[in-house]
Amino acid sequence: MARTLYERTRTVFKSRYPVRERGRHAGGRGEQGAVRLGAAGARAAGPALGRTQIVDAALDLLDAEGLDGLSMRRLGTRLNAGATSVYWHVANKDELLELALDRVMAEVEVPSGDGWRAAATGYARSLRAMIHRHPWTVTLFGGRPMIGPNATRVLDEVLAAFGSAGFTGFDLEYAWSAVVDYVIGAAGSEASWQRAQPGTSAAEWVENLAPYLDRLDGERPGLASHIREIWMKETGDVLEGRFAFGLACVLDGLEARRPPAQ
Repeated sequence: MARTLYERTRTVFKSRYPVRERGRHAGGRGEQGAVRLGAAGARAAGPALGRTQIVDAALDLLDAEGLDGLSMRRLGTRLNAGATSVYWHVANKDELLELALDRVMAEVEVPSGDGWRAAATGYARSLRAMIHRHPWTVTLFGGRPMIGPNATRVLDEVLAAFGSAGFTGFDLEYAWSAVVDYVIGAAGSEASWQRAQPGTSAAEWVENLAPYLDRLDGERPGLASHIREIWMKETGDVLEGRFAFGLACVLDGLEARRPPAQ
């Protein structure tokens, strides 16, 4: 059976650090991958450490502080264990990010039973909601293979949905990619704004642009008017409407390109 990327990465890590690996077995490894450290290396009375616990802690750091807030040293401190203990379960930060990304992909759902468009819409909205909860995921999409069980399940269901619309081959790839690219771009922008401007309304933000808008009145009056009339009134409902409008345009375009029914 073909090994996963995680297993291949761990094999490389083990070959580089055989002494550490032997130390892990000497310390006693539980059935669920927990390691109980010896007295010399453990934090006093620390709990058994397992991969699930490590990913949980990593997600807490990522959601609170983003990618820059995650380091193996900080993770070890959060777990009341040394960074070395973490490395006994994950080879490096890249593998940890793969595990964390696959964990949150479990939150993404692809509805079934109501046709390809309903499935695509449900998938898009579910993916967008996940990105809002975990904005650090945006820069990871496309940068690493997503071959974990949750990502695999989502992709299989998405391909089946778009396949039911009649798309095959490269057209199938292009169709689902058009939707996911739109969602990542739109949701990523929304999440970035929310993170950079917490608690600031659109009206407050526009009011802070008063000197800039005064200059625009003379240089680019159309833009100045649009900012005051549209951006000033941006609310959560407006954001929802903007996302729905863009998604509908993408799906309308795909509908027009669907192969004719056989």
